[in-house]
Amino acid sequence: MTVLRQARLSWGEKLGYGFGDLGFNLYWTTIGSFLAAFYTDVFGISAAAAGTMLFVTKILDALTDPVVGAAADRTDTRFGKFRPFLILAGIPMAAAGVLTFTTPDLGDTGKLLWAYATYSILMLLYTLLNTPYSALSGVMTASSQERTTLISVRFIFAFAGATLVNWYTLPLVKWLGRGDDIRGWQATLTLYGLVAATIFAITFLSTRERIAPPPKQKTTPVEDIADLLRNRPWLILFALSMIIMITFTMRGGSAYYYFYYYIDRPELLPTYLACQTVALAVGALLTPVMTRYIEKTRLLTLLLINVTILSIAFFFVPKDMIWLIFTLNVLISLSLGPKAPLTWSMYADTADYNEWKNGRRATAMTFSAATFSQKLGNSLGSAGMLWLLALLGYVAHHAQSDASQTGIALLQTAIPGVFALLAVFVIRSYRLTGAQLERIQQELEERHAAHPDR
Repeated sequence: MTVLRQARLSWGEKLGYGFGDLGFNLYWTTIGSFLAAFYTDVFGISAAAAGTMLFVTKILDALTDPVVGAAADRTDTRFGKFRPFLILAGIPMAAAGVLTFTTPDLGDTGKLLWAYATYSILMLLYTLLNTPYSALSGVMTASSQERTTLISVRFIFAFAGATLVNWYTLPLVKWLGRGDDIRGWQATLTLYGLVAATIFAITFLSTRERIAPPPKQKTTPVEDIADLLRNRPWLILFALSMIIMITFTMRGGSAYYYFYYYIDRPELLPTYLACQTVALAVGALLTPVMTRYIEKTRLLTLLLINVTILSIAFFFVPKDMIWLIFTLNVLISLSLGPKAPLTWSMYADTADYNEWKNGRRATAMTFSAATFSQKLGNSLGSAGMLWLLALLGYVAHHAQSDASQTGIALLQTAIPGVFALLAVFVIRSYRLTGAQLERIQQELEERHAAHPDR
């Protein structure tokens, strides 16, 4: 049992698991980098209305995360609890993605209703796939270092997917649409959906679940949520992930506006975003090496301080110093890259902490509530960005006022830096590290060895 819980994963299994997040980022990055601009500049929804729509739908979507988490924790098949979901919703999600980027000829109210409905369905299906996928990393092994490596591989693939999306999406829209952006977005999302569904099937086939709740565990979803609310390390991570996601979302979502309306060099946007995601991937790749020498929370604190300093400095860069804009973007992204492997590995640790403290395990609920936090941060970041643009007088396809241009620059630079600084203060309270974590893992192993039937 001890060997099984602390399993060293083969590279085939690590790569198979990580490959799945490339599929998810065909959606996540498309949404984060282009959906706001699609709604305002292609579909014709006002910035204020689009901001409110993204906020409301993301909040409603986030509320489904615990429901899906509870269902996944109570799923019992010969393939495991979480893997079957990977082949359940891939094709339906592909269809929902196409509909979300479809622009029917409707009035203003009809367009808004269409956006609410299609985006809500897309995110519901995304949750149905992504919550069990995230939880899967918590039951493949109990080794903290193996988890960090596994999740680092995951986010290397995630950033690889993000790089592909940021580099190729706009050219694909032009090429597949043959000059018709409306048709181009539909065709691009069709391609992305089919590729993603194939990737999810590969992940299903190449992974294995090794850690299960105590066989006699009988809990309700209400008890699972109550355990989380008493899980102090998890609560801290919840707040931390939400704040850092605001940083990511504002940087990714405002880049389009920054290059189209502030720098006035839209042709540079794909290269800028590609450099950003390559740097994020390199940061994720280096995470397991850094955690061998620097404890996870200390490493994350140092990196976020660096993000704060560089982001605020970024605001003062003249718009014609393209080389410095790209350099700062890469340095900030390198510092943000380890965030995802570190925090998701820490979420798996909090699931172990809950089992150690309460004698109950709810892995999917732990990760679903983590996804809730990320979506909340994503919605606040997207909506806040669009609301600020509307407040400052943003008008699509027109030269922007000085106030609007300043707001766009702040959204790409200093404002994300302020949120990174806020995250530094939050992480100072996290204590599930080092010797305490080792003691918890040892005691859990001893319990399983002494009472394998519990």
